[in-house]
Amino acid sequence: MENASKRPLLAPAEEEQAEPELSVQDYLVYRWSTHSFVTSHSFITSFVDDGDDIPPISSARQFSKAFARESKKLWYLAGPAIFTSLCQYSLGAITQTFAGHVGTLDLAAFSIENSVIAGLSFGIMLGMGSALETLCGQAYGAGQVEMLGIYMQRSWVILLCTAFILMFLYIFALPFLLLIGQTEDISRAAGKIALWMIPQLFAYAVNFPIAKFLQAQSKIMAMAWISAVALHKHSRVDSDGSHWIQCSNQVTNVRVSNELGADHPRTAKFSVLVVVVSSFVIGLLIAGFLLIFHNQYPSWFSNSLEVKQIVYQLTPLLVFCIVVNNVQPALSGVAIGAGWQALVAYVNIACYYLFGIPLGLILGYALNMDVKGIWYGMVAGTLVQTLFLFLIVYKTNWQKEASVAALRIKMWGGEADAKANDVEK
Repeated sequence: MENASKRPLLAPAEEEQAEPELSVQDYLVYRWSTHSFVTSHSFITSFVDDGDDIPPISSARQFSKAFARESKKLWYLAGPAIFTSLCQYSLGAITQTFAGHVGTLDLAAFSIENSVIAGLSFGIMLGMGSALETLCGQAYGAGQVEMLGIYMQRSWVILLCTAFILMFLYIFALPFLLLIGQTEDISRAAGKIALWMIPQLFAYAVNFPIAKFLQAQSKIMAMAWISAVALHKHSRVDSDGSHWIQCSNQVTNVRVSNELGADHPRTAKFSVLVVVVSSFVIGLLIAGFLLIFHNQYPSWFSNSLEVKQIVYQLTPLLVFCIVVNNVQPALSGVAIGAGWQALVAYVNIACYYLFGIPLGLILGYALNMDVKGIWYGMVAGTLVQTLFLFLIVYKTNWQKEASVAALRIKMWGGEADAKANDVEK
């Protein structure tokens, strides 16, 4: 019998039980049954080799070389994406920083509008736009470039209609904030800010599809230049180093969707490993930076002694949260790239609304832990979500996911036998 310890890290699976043929609908809707989840390959085993996929890895040296090559590809995408995200985030961060220096009420009002009103709309629009990431990424990987524009135009129509509906949340921000328990002064100030932010909502509807369209083709530099020009109008640059986290999501879904669309399941799986490890290491670096400068960075955002003291007390929790949140978006990017949005939505609902938020309310109000208790609950929800996503990725049959990608492209109007793009370059 062959020694299991000498088996290549990404070697082809020796045996696999034959599964009945499934229709497109079966693959896309029912493929995450209990049976398929339990009997699928682990993260370490692999699948049938092909000529274009990365070769099996059987030594530490081969692993190091493959890791370096994949890291180069990821950072080729991540570098401009990080710059783009920092520029886009800085637009709001600069305004929030100025508001903090004007007064505590202004800071609270802008923070509420940005996190509740705009944050809710942003989440809905971004979630709907994630479908385009899956479709465009897999279509580009499969060589179906003519379908990218069609997908983007359909997404424009859907998101613009959604933006029109969400506009009423901005218009009636004052009664909405009062309804959820905000004070009248903060609600009135946030309501005025929300009215001025309505154009941003429709900008999201146009921008998100274009961004996903460009990301799928790895054309990140175009987005970086546009973001830099927009940021140039601001008087100074103020960015949050941890905002790069969103880029790990973008880079992962681009790599995974492109490789699955090109029928390179082993490469897709290896890219997941590389980005998760890289995200974890960078999370540790950011956490170390915050610990070293924990006495200085609160002054960047507010002159209020009370605000700075609270931020100082919450820094240890923030550090742990950053490390966890660096890994979670990378795993979420895998889900988007592979088209698991429905499954991940159920995981998110269970982890946050059935576990994290109730735990936070109990700790914050019943046990009088205040903000720390609420935050503990949210971090616990994120940690459980990360563990679930890791388990899902660990048990994924990547060969089957490549087949699902081909079926998805065919179902949405593409050709199954088109020549794949060379996404390895």
